[in-house]
Amino acid sequence: MSIKFRSERDALLEALNAAGRAVTTRGGALPVLSGVRLELAGNQLTITGSDLDLTISVGLEVAGSDDGVAVLPAKLISDVVRSLRPGSVDITVEGEDANIVSQPSEFSLRVIPADEFPELSGASGEPVTLDANEFRAAIDQVGKAASSDDSRPILTGVLMAAEEEGLRLVSTDSYRLSVRDLSGSEILKSGQKVLVPSRALKELSRVIGDNDSISLQLADRDASFQVGSVRVTTRLIEGEFPNYRGLIPSNHPNRLTVNREALLDAVRRVRLMAQESTPIRLVMSSGGLELVAVTQDVGQAHEAVDANYTGDDLTVAFNPEYLIDGIEVAPGDEVTLETVDELKPALLKSEDDPKFLYLLMPVRVS
Repeated sequence: MSIKFRSERDALLEALNAAGRAVTTRGGALPVLSGVRLELAGNQLTITGSDLDLTISVGLEVAGSDDGVAVLPAKLISDVVRSLRPGSVDITVEGEDANIVSQPSEFSLRVIPADEFPELSGASGEPVTLDANEFRAAIDQVGKAASSDDSRPILTGVLMAAEEEGLRLVSTDSYRLSVRDLSGSEILKSGQKVLVPSRALKELSRVIGDNDSISLQLADRDASFQVGSVRVTTRLIEGEFPNYRGLIPSNHPNRLTVNREALLDAVRRVRLMAQESTPIRLVMSSGGLELVAVTQDVGQAHEAVDANYTGDDLTVAFNPEYLIDGIEVAPGDEVTLETVDELKPALLKSEDDPKFLYLLMPVRVS
């Protein structure tokens, strides 16, 4: 199979990198999945990477000569193109070799047989349009709380569920829970819900760039997102997401309100002494907030933070990384931490935006 085109180095590299993020790194996978598929039709080049669960395709305008299909080693072709000087790059595939020329450099790579690349089905549902900036913010807010443990695949997903006022995104790794509502987003039918791998949504967030809208298509087993010239397609996760509503306490007698940036800076400093899985203690009283971290044989840190607190004097301990994740993605200038006691889940909310909440399990300390 022959294929021949000319492209600008930077545009080609960006497309190769985007598609390459879906390429498999797992041992034992089909060898062809370590490559990216290049398909040329006229002046339109489509570069596709896939691990069968996630597929990323990028369209690129080039100066095409010979239409065709070729599969090139993903990492190697990216590294070669990255190494070239800025300017135009000529790529010609003839038989088993691909020639990459950008004066004064010339490379020859062995191609992977293109007929071994699997047929990839895309979602075929009715397309709906999402606001790109709003959806990216929602992905960033719920993505942190999704699990990365593949032994519990349900928890590696983000639940997208139809609610009365729009669309709800939910994620949990069983230690924390993040909920974000997008009002007015009628994407799913009433009562419908799908479980989208958080990895796919994080890749989608990376490629949104300065695009204003996203087109979403849903099928029974797949979801496909089109952003500009990039299409991200993912298999949906099968199974029942945990009943998260019962985890959210309805009554919180204690309430701390604090400047978000001030709290974030203080937690990052105190965390330096929270080593060896040591939690950070939040000591809350009418006098405000004190952060404390003590690691045996290492040292300790204390920092007072201006805050308003109503409720019983209380000390609650949290995993510092999980606490930072929640504060970082909370919108607005001020956050509230609502607590029941030192063992029940705490709720981190934004004073400015009631459509976001982050639930965090405390750490039991002696």
